[in-house]
Amino acid sequence: MRDRSDDHGPGMSGRTAPRRGRRVLIGLLVAVLVLVLAAAGAIFALTQSIGNDISRIPDAFRDLQDANRPATFGGSTFLLVGTDTRATGATTGSGAPADAGSQRSDVIMLATVQPDGTTGSVVSIPRDSWVDVPGRGMNKINAAYAFGGPSLLIRTVEGLTGVRVDHFGVIDFAGFQTLVDSVGGIDVNLAEATSNAGVDFAAGPNHLDGARALAYVRQRYDLPNGDIDRAKRQQNALRALLSRVQEQASSNPLALYDLSQSVGNTVSIDDTLSNTGLASLAVQYRDLRSSGISFVTSPVAGLGREGEQPVVYLDEDKAKGLWGSIRNGSVAQYVDANPSQSLADTPS
Repeated sequence: MRDRSDDHGPGMSGRTAPRRGRRVLIGLLVAVLVLVLAAAGAIFALTQSIGNDISRIPDAFRDLQDANRPATFGGSTFLLVGTDTRATGATTGSGAPADAGSQRSDVIMLATVQPDGTTGSVVSIPRDSWVDVPGRGMNKINAAYAFGGPSLLIRTVEGLTGVRVDHFGVIDFAGFQTLVDSVGGIDVNLAEATSNAGVDFAAGPNHLDGARALAYVRQRYDLPNGDIDRAKRQQNALRALLSRVQEQASSNPLALYDLSQSVGNTVSIDDTLSNTGLASLAVQYRDLRSSGISFVTSPVAGLGREGEQPVVYLDEDKAKGLWGSIRNGSVAQYVDANPSQSLADTPS
């Protein structure tokens, strides 16, 4: 069967330092951007060279006027994008700046850490969501990145959610594969057997190396809810990566050095986040744990078509409750009231 998963419509000096670094690393690696960036921030507390290796995206917040943006609520919000480039080599990370105008955002996740530093959320926005893109009218949300790079996507997400974006990061498929391999693979559970891109996944537990993990998160055809299930798979892979990182941090934190190097080689971040900023985040959120993170998918009203392209229609009424819960720190309560939107233990 042909892989159609990416068809698009148009448009250390002693025992104290390692222990402190491990605690910071565990804390930061439970939010999306913190997962792939603050690994470097935590290690940066021990060696600044990791922070120096991370590629910066210039002017990610270009043309965004404070007066027209949502107010901050005291926490930190990160917009993480995975691009759909088919290039065989890296297009993000050190030495490989991406051409935003040639790519659509395949993964869009909004990760927020609340002001208390112990709770947060990761919200997936399906890439085919039909939304208002400033200056472009109604379009798929993933087209915003292709039309105007990070700044237009940030404007689009802020307009959609009413949540202010503090930092932006991007990784491509090759980078994701490298991150998974750097921790020895991930373990995921599936509700039923599926296959994609020549890779077979069994019902129940599966151990995935980078290449198999990539096939897993890219699948959407032959899943009951298409793009919505795909977004949940992406969250499931993130959760599995978190678990793997935490296992290594508990048993041998020095083994995470490979991950921190991979971060520098594969991830690009906005240029407002300096090396010192990375280290500050590591300290600020050192008490954050996976148990305090809620994984959620944007509420969906239904699937449909706009012209020749398949789209996802978001449920605007329910979404108001979700975005409001992020701003006021009540996501856990929102999830309790809307369990179908949270990530199951064994998704499709």
